[in-house]
Amino acid sequence: METGVEVKKVDSQGRLILPTDWRESEIGESKELYIIKRKSYLKIIPKRRIDLTENFDKVDLGVETIGNWKEFEKKFHEATA
Repeated sequence: METGVEVKKVDSQGRLILPTDWRESEIGESKELYIIKRKSYLKIIPKRRIDLTENFDKVDLGVETIGNWKEFEKKFHEATA
């Protein structure tokens, strides 16, 4: 996908055409977008399904195992305070 700036016209019903290469690579099969309205612009972000399990086991809490959750919470909050 090529990046850059394109000037597009909006039709009388407020529609515009998204670039084909962007639609194919970013939207895919979902065909859903988030449209974020700001004062002077719109931000268009493809809606994607996020796999939360992808990040399991990637956080290092500085301990091997957590035997007593209450004790861990206490020490964790003391360390971050």
